[in-house]
Amino acid sequence: MNRLKVLIVILFIVLVIGNVFFAVKYFINEREIQAMEQKQQINSSVLYFTQLFVDKVLRGNKEISFEDRLQLENSIRALKDKEAFDSWEKFTKAKDQDEIQSDFYDLFSLLLGRIKG
Repeated sequence: MNRLKVLIVILFIVLVIGNVFFAVKYFINEREIQAMEQKQQINSSVLYFTQLFVDKVLRGNKEISFEDRLQLENSIRALKDKEAFDSWEKFTKAKDQDEIQSDFYDLFSLLLGRIKG
């Protein structure tokens, strides 16, 4: 009878340890999933802005309308990334073609880094 009680206690302890192990594993995986979802959201926002920029600015054959500029600025603000927004503002305030081109490359390099990183 005594061996049966010891066996039951050991089995109970093993089951408790197993439950704790799987609970910890669950919470670790949950955090990883949340981080991946957040990264996916950032990637989607960056890609949306990039597509909008290509469509409205690079492929556009006319002057960019106020509505398009507002849409671009709102989409860059949606990233909630100060560095990207500062780079965007620097690009929009560029004075000559060389400065525009340099600021464009800086902005897109930064955005690609956000997707890659």
